[in-house]
This record gives sequence, structure tokens and C-alpha cells, in this order.
Amino acid sequence: MGKNEIGQEIAEALGVLLRRTTRTQLHRQLTEGMGEAVDELTYPVISALARTGPRSAADLAPLVGVDRSGVTRRASRLEDAGLIRRETDPADRRAYLLVLTEQGERVVEELRARLAERIAGSVSSWAPGEAEAFARNLRRFTVEGPFA
Repeated sequence: MGKNEIGQEIAEALGVLLRRTTRTQLHRQLTEGMGEAVDELTYPVISALARTGPRSAADLAPLVGVDRSGVTRRASRLEDAGLIRRETDPADRRAYLLVLTEQGERVVEELRARLAERIAGSVSSWAPGEAEAFARNLRRFTVEGPFA
């Protein structure tokens, strides 16, 4: 397989992974039974907060892929469920930050465990060493590849 063919194959696989419908379906499966506030719409918000720490709705918007008002609506559902809270932004007393609560952190831990289990299950039939090599190379690709 030539260099361009490898690039095309990777690009096609990434296209599948990056589709909003692919992510939404996965988020729906991961959040099943997690309560009314945690679903495919709120998953990106709570997940992004876990990765980045406290953020304003405006700062979360590009990470989540919806506008600020969409983040605010989703955050309100999470706040009503006790998974996040709003705190005054120390850098701008007129603004607020979204912050995970302890309960929110536990939910994120459960979601991450579900995702890890799902991924591990999907590669469990691979030949010895393949999953480890894939994980190592995927990490390298994210650090050195076109998305770095």
C-alpha cells in the first residue's frame, strides 16, 4: 500500500469517527440508564468540563460543538441534577464558570469506565500486541499528526 493510499484509508476512518452522528450514537449508548440529565446532548458538556476544568459556557461552546446558548441549556439540566454548579469567574465578576460537583465527577468516572470497557471489548479479539500498538500509534498520531 502506497503512502497516499495509507493517508486515504486513515482519512476515511477518521471521517467515520468525526461524524456527529457517530459520536451522538456512542454518547447515547454510554449514557443509557445514567439518569434524565445525562444523555447524548449533555455528555459533551460534562465530558469537556472533566477534561478542561471550570470554563464559561462561551469557552465550552467550541469544544462541545454547539453555541453558547446551547451549552447554557445543557448546563442548566446538569445543574438541576446536581452534577455541575455555577461559580463567579474570578477574572470577570460579571461572568460565571461551570464547575463539576463531586457527584458530577463520579458520573464522569462512570462514563469513562463505560467507554474504556466498550473500547477494550471491541479490541479484545485482536492478536496479542495489536491493541497496544494501536493505542501507542493513535496517541502518537494525535500528538504529531495533522490535528496536533
